[in-house]
Amino acid sequence: MRPLLRPEHRELARTAETFLDHAGGATRTAAALGVHRQTLYYRLSRVERLTGLDLASGEDRLLLHMALKAARLTGPAAPAD
Repeated sequence: MRPLLRPEHRELARTAETFLDHAGGATRTAAALGVHRQTLYYRLSRVERLTGLDLASGEDRLLLHMALKAARLTGPAAPAD
């Protein structure tokens, strides 16, 4: 998870958190981020490659969501809103 929390991946972390906040709804997530759905899918595939997680897995989604929320609440390495 750590690589996703580095400053250079802030946009990917924001994308993942928004996706998870919208219960995995691609259309709503893309609209909230102001991007095309294909852009969203590309970013999510990058998140999976970077973290080694499978976003089709409920357990992996929960782990990622909790890590992103905790990171945002605990400090400067957290993704920006």
